[in-house]
Amino acid sequence: MSLILENIDLKVGGESHITDVNLELQPGSFNVLLGRTLAGKTTLMRLMAGLDTPTRGRVLMNGQDVTGVSVRHRNVSMVYQQFINYPALSVYDNIASPLKLARVSAAEIDRRVRQTAEMLHIEHLLDRLPLELSGGQQQRTAMGRALVKDADIVLFDEPLVNLDYKLREEFREELRALFSKRHCIAVYATTEPAEALALGGHTAVLHEGRLLQYGRTEDVYHRPRDILAAEMFSEPPINILRGIVSGSEVTFDRRMHFPLNDDLRRLAPGEYRFGVRPAHVSLAPRAEDDIEVRMTVEMAEISGSETFLHVASELFHLTVHLEGVHEFDPGQAITLYIPTHKVYAFDRAGAVVHIPSHAGRA
Repeated sequence: MSLILENIDLKVGGESHITDVNLELQPGSFNVLLGRTLAGKTTLMRLMAGLDTPTRGRVLMNGQDVTGVSVRHRNVSMVYQQFINYPALSVYDNIASPLKLARVSAAEIDRRVRQTAEMLHIEHLLDRLPLELSGGQQQRTAMGRALVKDADIVLFDEPLVNLDYKLREEFREELRALFSKRHCIAVYATTEPAEALALGGHTAVLHEGRLLQYGRTEDVYHRPRDILAAEMFSEPPINILRGIVSGSEVTFDRRMHFPLNDDLRRLAPGEYRFGVRPAHVSLAPRAEDDIEVRMTVEMAEISGSETFLHVASELFHLTVHLEGVHEFDPGQAITLYIPTHKVYAFDRAGAVVHIPSHAGRA
């Protein structure tokens, strides 16, 4: 079963929610929809499911036009952010509910419910009610109800957002293993670039209802098509520095001059925007072509075992993603190092014109 969205537009009250989306998902593929809140992820899933009908364009399943076919007549399942379970039904009956509606035999229902529960590690909870379960167990129950149908397309609308960090890590690993054994199309929506990378598969980057880029997740991350795709697939967002290439050097704001490395020498003279990911900026030099910049600390955010450092100079601001806990005082002077062999270059229109040869390496 393949899924093709062809020239899809969706307007509601004259306002565009989805604009000219073309996307083809292959049988057995795991796909991530990555984008910020209101990027169009849920809307696109509703179009895939048949809950909404596009204003323009076609939805094709296995080559058949199903644009006007309702969700009831499509073999699709969907898991939402909230734990949507029937409170008066046991875990067993919650999972079994779509099979009972489809008039599947009692023996087949029992076989599939127990198989699905075992796969999700909730086989010992089948007699309990949803309110007797933890948050993670409730979400597993909701996922079981979606998976037991053996649907052609399974849609996950940020299903882990309400779970704690440890549970989310466990679920991600289980999802990858689970769908490696199924031949359905899985679509998973998230706002977090790190989650997209952890899930792997293929990623579609969305912004304001438009599809910016689609491909293998690692390729989209390391080889963004333009500056907007690079910003969407980076958390914190990729740092952007305006510069001018002339001769054998790059100049930031006509005041900071640095020699071009072998990669960047291929750029024609002119104005560019250079991108460097926050995790690639360091407190100590790592390579011969590192640029040394002197900055002033604005704020240091400590998040678990990571520190997000916000710094500024008269020329630009930078965000730095550091491993470990680092304490800095506001106003503190600091020296940072930017590896030019990991710098992207975008032209004035925002299109990528240089991808570092080290993209994809540690």
